[in-house]
Amino acid sequence: MRKYLIILLFAAACSPKSSNEENTLAQIQDPEVMKYAVEGKTIYENHCGNCHQNDGLGLGKLIPPLRESDYFQASVHRTVWIMKYGQEGEIVVNGQIYNQAMPASPQLTPLEISQISTYLYNIWGMNEGKITSKQVEKYLQEKPEF
Repeated sequence: MRKYLIILLFAAACSPKSSNEENTLAQIQDPEVMKYAVEGKTIYENHCGNCHQNDGLGLGKLIPPLRESDYFQASVHRTVWIMKYGQEGEIVVNGQIYNQAMPASPQLTPLEISQISTYLYNIWGMNEGKITSKQVEKYLQEKPEF
């Protein structure tokens, strides 16, 4: 019996874990939103995940979280702007002060930013739908309020 229990525990420990993000992506019903979100997840992990972490929880008091973040959730426009042009200065996220500059990502195209935004705004309990590259282009023309 003990042998079987050890094998069962070993198998459970070695089995792949599905992340909350993947589970949330699987719940997206609209195929176009899903297509953008899947592409956006890859781009996010390659360009943003090192600092904000793939789970969106940030790096302690150095880099703010995106997941369950009042600052992030408040404005798609501002988020898009920050992705492209960066941000400097003090911000308050969930009551915590952050003052680490976020570098600009001028190489990101409006399509890539729309895919990242669609991904981020449709996981972690949010359901913003597809954020188009046309919307992103409009957001990038006018600086939002900070």
